[in-house]
This record gives sequence, structure tokens and C-alpha cells, in this order.
Amino acid sequence: MTQIGLQLYTVRDHLERDFEGTLRKVAELGYKGVEFAGFYGRTIEQVQQILQETGLTAIGSHTSYNRLKEALAEELAFNKAIGSRYIVVPYLAEEDRNRWPEIIEDLKGFGQRCKEEGLVLCYHNHDFELTLQLNGKPVLDVIYDEVPASLLQVELDSCWVAFAGADPLEYIATYQGRLPLVHWKDLVKKADGSPETVELGHGEIAITEIGDAAIAAGVKWLIVEQDHCAGNSLESIEESMVWVRAYANKGGKIDV
Repeated sequence: MTQIGLQLYTVRDHLERDFEGTLRKVAELGYKGVEFAGFYGRTIEQVQQILQETGLTAIGSHTSYNRLKEALAEELAFNKAIGSRYIVVPYLAEEDRNRWPEIIEDLKGFGQRCKEEGLVLCYHNHDFELTLQLNGKPVLDVIYDEVPASLLQVELDSCWVAFAGADPLEYIATYQGRLPLVHWKDLVKKADGSPETVELGHGEIAITEIGDAAIAAGVKWLIVEQDHCAGNSLESIEESMVWVRAYANKGGKIDV
């Protein structure tokens, strides 16, 4: 059954002040797993201890492209030790977006090393991979065409797909079987057309349909994320969990 996780970037302000206490709160709210975006100076042993205490699963870790270039072995060792399965490339800086052939070759290399260590490399999209074209296709599709599924799996940020003007449901169908992780998030467009991420159920994204499609496609984790929270980020993830529980009560086949 699909499980519900949290991308910890959402509560980064609280993690800075109280890493362990924040993870305890995340578990208390009902999230089953966490996707890390940094470890805030904690050692492997410290992370292992708080995961064991809370019962949270280490889903994976967002690890920057440059960090993987510089210290892949270290990142693999840390993630293996804490039981994390997925190493996720979360974002590419603007200066990197004009050298896709090199990026693609690097992804192949990262993916091979992950595979050798029993881990899985994923790529997490924003909107630019859908709006930028390469060889007449969205860059996101070119990446997945060029890097074999055995070396690179999909973490689909359904919200950014929708914001880019593409159809998240089509992308879920296209990459079914290669899609272990989906970011489940909501947003509104501000008056100037820019996005503002909001709690689940407070925005314009078809999150019910996305959840249904992801579950039907066998996605392992639906991961709640809010890039920016207008108020207290712990209150935001609590509000999102209220929506998730309501979704489950209406028949959504998720583990909450």
C-alpha cells in the first residue's frame, strides 16, 4: 500500500533549531517516512537513533548535483547506514541548464554507483524541465529517454508538472513502473502569475486525482512537500495531514 511521507525541506526552519524534536512531531502527526534534505550536522548514529525512536522510515535524501559530483561515496555510505533507499537529485542551478549531455552522463554514473551499493537514484523535477526543450522534447523526457530505468528512477513533482502546463496524470501513466516516489503538493497562482505553495486542499492542483493515479500506478510513497509556508511550517504539515486523512476516509488507499 502507498505510504505517506514528508519532504523535510518543508520544516527546515524547525530542523535548524531542534532536529530531533521536529522529527518527533512529524511522526506524531502521522507521517510514516521522511525524505531528508540535509542532516543538520548530525552523525549517522544520531540519525539512526531518532529514526529508531520515532519509527520513521528514511525514504531517501535530496542531495545536490554538485555534492554528488564531489562526495558521492560519502553520501552513499551515510544513506545506506540510515536505511535510506533513494538518492534524489533535487534541483539543477540555472548555470547548469545549458549542458544537458554532460548532466545526463553524470546521472548515468551516479546511477551506476547507486546500483552497485543497493540504492536507487531518482531525479526530482521542477517546472523548467517541462518548459525547456531538447531535441524537440521536454528536457525531463529526454533525461529519462537517455538514462536507462535501471540507473535512474522518477520522483515526479506533480505540482510543478501542473504549473508548467503539463498533465501530471499523463506523466504518472507514462512512467508507471519507473515511479516509486511522487511529491504531493498544492499551490495557487498569485496575481503576477508566480506560484505560492500552500497546504494540501488549499490550492488549485488536482491533488485527489493525482493521489488516485499515483496509488493505481503502484507508487510506493506520496511525499507531502510545501516549498514555502506562510505561517508556522509545523502547523502547515499538520493541516496537510488533516486533508490526507480525509482523503483516506473517502477511500484513498494509503497507509495513514
